[in-house]
Amino acid sequence: MKEKRIETKCIQGGYRPTNGEPRLVPIVQSTTFKYDTSEKMGQLFDLEASGYFYTRLQNPTSDAVAAKICALEGGSAAMLTSSGQAASFYSVFNLCSAGDHVVSSSTIYGGTYNLFAVTMKKMGIDFTFVDPNCSDEELEAAFRPNTKAVFGETIANPALVILDIERFANAAHRHGVPLIIDNTFATPINCRPIEWGADIVIHSTTKYMDGHNATVGGCIVDSGHFDWLAHAEKFPGLTTPDESYHGITYAEKFGKEGAYITKATAQLMRDFGSTPAPMNAFLLNLGLETLHLRVARHCENAQKVAEFLQKHEKIAWVNYAGLEGNAYHELAKKYMPNGTCGVISFGIKGGRKAAETFMAHLQLAIIATHVADAQTCVLHPASSTHRQMNDEELVAAGVGADLIRLSVGIENADDIIDDVAQALAAV
Repeated sequence: MKEKRIETKCIQGGYRPTNGEPRLVPIVQSTTFKYDTSEKMGQLFDLEASGYFYTRLQNPTSDAVAAKICALEGGSAAMLTSSGQAASFYSVFNLCSAGDHVVSSSTIYGGTYNLFAVTMKKMGIDFTFVDPNCSDEELEAAFRPNTKAVFGETIANPALVILDIERFANAAHRHGVPLIIDNTFATPINCRPIEWGADIVIHSTTKYMDGHNATVGGCIVDSGHFDWLAHAEKFPGLTTPDESYHGITYAEKFGKEGAYITKATAQLMRDFGSTPAPMNAFLLNLGLETLHLRVARHCENAQKVAEFLQKHEKIAWVNYAGLEGNAYHELAKKYMPNGTCGVISFGIKGGRKAAETFMAHLQLAIIATHVADAQTCVLHPASSTHRQMNDEELVAAGVGADLIRLSVGIENADDIIDDVAQALAAV
């Protein structure tokens, strides 16, 4: 039978019950699992058999949901984490150690920037941040002999810059390193970065995948395409024996398709324990079942709101790739022909004070740090998610002090526009 289409994968991917089994992915709410003999459990610890012995490493509920996201992205293996931040950290740290270097787009989520520029720098891992619109020469100059990965976001949060995935993938591969893409805003419904050369795809599943502001989570998907052994000197963690895990060489034992995620599970999840609760994985799966329906509605509503804002006399600028004339409109047509996301950024004439007045008068839209769920919500990033950045860093990240991030929900579009209009009338 030919491969199922993405809408069907949202519903049935990752878990197919057999006769008499639960229709829904069951919640395996157990920390441990029973075995008849120590020998059988020992095979699990030696990675000689598949199965479960402790939920901090793996759990059947989480694995079923990870398998669904893996199918949606077209990958070979995947794992859930307890948050999107954990997914960002694991995805890079699985390849790097003290003394290594990573090239990253500068227009990334503020929390990710802080993780890279501050916390991981303390661990001895250095990052070079490049403008995603930089010249080929500037991009090439960012690489070093100790570079181990390139990182970017399909659609930057909140700057909404669209990364030229193919270009960055080609640059990464010329230097023998993988491209890691955060595909949170686009979701695999609108963009599948692996098809454009990305090697590893991550998500904050807290956003559109959950879709209901119910659970925090993350996911890492490996494409299974990157040949670790062909670049063995760059990735000793994958290509030399892991003495902390019985001397296993992951790339040899599990191949291109399984080495990366097996190492992240057996080593990083073992030691850091950023494990999703089985109940959270269950709720995430419910969100995934309607992802293809909700994403289309988010994009439809956002397009209408963006067009309204673009024509309003009190609006200084609007950034939404669905608009003709937007700087990223052509890239959006290439990578996301069916729509980008439901998030719009814009500025109000009058700057920060006008923005604060506007937000205070919203009635349907709520002020919240969250984004990309069923409800319309709004945020002023410079005073919240990106407040750790100075003005120079804000400009580099594409987050001006006047920027308002509007996450358009799946309510009636006219009701959303009415709310925005009455709030603007108060400015």
